[in-house]
Amino acid sequence: MSDLILTTEKQGVFTITLNRIDKKNALTNAMYEQLCQHFAYAEQTDSIHCVVIQGNDACFCAGNDLHDFMQCSGDDELVALKFVKVLSEFTKPLVAGVAGVAVGIGTTLLLHCDMVIAANNSRFKLPFTQLGLCPEAGSSLLLTQKVGANKAFELMVLGTMFNAEEALSYGITNQTCQPSEVLALTAEVAQAIANLPVESVMTSRRLIRQGNKAALSEAISDESQAFAHLVNTPTCKNILAKFFK
Repeated sequence: MSDLILTTEKQGVFTITLNRIDKKNALTNAMYEQLCQHFAYAEQTDSIHCVVIQGNDACFCAGNDLHDFMQCSGDDELVALKFVKVLSEFTKPLVAGVAGVAVGIGTTLLLHCDMVIAANNSRFKLPFTQLGLCPEAGSSLLLTQKVGANKAFELMVLGTMFNAEEALSYGITNQTCQPSEVLALTAEVAQAIANLPVESVMTSRRLIRQGNKAALSEAISDESQAFAHLVNTPTCKNILAKFFK
């Protein structure tokens, strides 16, 4: 299991690479636990000045592994929701490199990043209601702030897929590039951040985000309660079960 998420640390940049490529980097409970541990390590390590999260040049993250998700959905607290809390409270700069599919949490985690580099083969989708669920990771607040209520409804309720160009226009990403360039460009951006004066960067990031802090915490709490309820409804369980018939 340990090789499903790889990490490297170099010149102040801590890189987290999703490596379950055969399953399009769909996240299991065990992978969420590892992610929580990696973010905790990065938070506590003074020599780390910037964190990267990425897949490869063909795939970022297909969201939750639905089979594993069904097995774990009866738990009192889904580890996925624990990861959301860790992500939202992370204080260091976070850069994402995206290519291929970015579904569910594969898209919503980007809303917590400071910079997102997306290859032009990227495809984004938020299939919450199709699964009998609701928005998570603070997306009901963060995405609505970026695109407005009507477009947020389209993306999160209708689950309309969107591409890299659209993600850039929505303010979800910072720039697009060729798939072959995405990992190198992501590393370059992260290194540029890590090379800046640390206290200045951390202070600036805190100031940029502080106005949203209370509202984001409340949104995540409300979403988590709603999500925990919906995931155990017959409607959701029936929808998920159909995927394996």
